[in-house]
Amino acid sequence: MVIFSVLYPATPGAKFDQAYYDAVHIPLAKEAFTPTGLKDVQVLKGLPGPDGSAAPFVCMVHLTFESPEALAASLGGPRAPEVLADVAKFTDIQPVTQVSAPG
Repeated sequence: MVIFSVLYPATPGAKFDQAYYDAVHIPLAKEAFTPTGLKDVQVLKGLPGPDGSAAPFVCMVHLTFESPEALAASLGGPRAPEVLADVAKFTDIQPVTQVSAPG
């Protein structure tokens, strides 16, 4: 199992349309990547800290794939350009990505 995380840093004046992300982008990613090994998607919205400080990220998503090969097949697959092109429809934030494995 491997997890592909996409984190959207909180940037002053940046655009992030959470409603579009939830209703359109995430279903598109699921539809595009499930055939190549996507197993689960977890979307987390940034909230203020206990001291009231702003969250460092507006949103993050963790996409769980069955293997590193499944991740590569998804990100290099025929539907990847469609998913990536959709990003501009909900944000102008440059996301940070990370590939991880359970410890």
